[in-house]
Amino acid sequence: MKNLPLEEKGKIGFLIAGTQKGGTTALSAYLKTHPEICMAQRKEVHFFDNETYFRTREVDYSNYHSFFNPKPCHLLLGEATPIYMYWRDAPKRIWVYNPNIKIIILLRNPGERAFSHWNMERRRNADSYTFWDAIQRTQGRCREALPYQHRVYSYIDRGFYAEQLRNIWRYFKKERVLVLKTDELQQQPNRTLRRVCSFLEVGNIQNFKPGNIHSTTYVSFMTKREKEYLKGVFEYDIKELECMLGWDCSEWLD
Repeated sequence: MKNLPLEEKGKIGFLIAGTQKGGTTALSAYLKTHPEICMAQRKEVHFFDNETYFRTREVDYSNYHSFFNPKPCHLLLGEATPIYMYWRDAPKRIWVYNPNIKIIILLRNPGERAFSHWNMERRRNADSYTFWDAIQRTQGRCREALPYQHRVYSYIDRGFYAEQLRNIWRYFKKERVLVLKTDELQQQPNRTLRRVCSFLEVGNIQNFKPGNIHSTTYVSFMTKREKEYLKGVFEYDIKELECMLGWDCSEWLD
């Protein structure tokens, strides 16, 4: 079925909902060049994870819609806020807003994701601990945010993808959720973007040329001890994810 004209649709049609440090910036930038797609004026709108907007029974979506400035050529609106996948109440809120919305998720090796996340917080001067000390303290630090999820120190917690995906599937049919590996976007960007466009029911981007959006300089490198520790932490969840998606994630445990 073709996408309806924007004025008939009236609501945001898709979200890039995760995972943080999983390639969402690159995918958002690629889709921003699509002539039929209007992406939000800023990446990471943070609407469905903002508790302030959901304190009342009637949610005012006008603030959310103000981040979009569609043109007549645009058939579809979308945005990328990778915490939506991790924020426990976000999938239900998204479903209430638009049960027909489509969700795109990029999943990265959770150990590498954790290390990239920590590097980002170090560059922001938000965490003074070494990576080893940070991942040893993550459980206690995340408790500080209860009953919500921790936005900063959730290095390990965000990497338990299976439960996050189950939470999304509680509200959305599997055919409305496209789950991809970050490696696919990095190694086969043209093929992956064609899959995304097919999922969104828009044409392919003509003359698409992927840029070097993934490149990031780390403040340090992960040690063998840290890698082995994280493999042990994530092994069960990775195997569960393989069963859920029919994937082979053995490279995440190599």
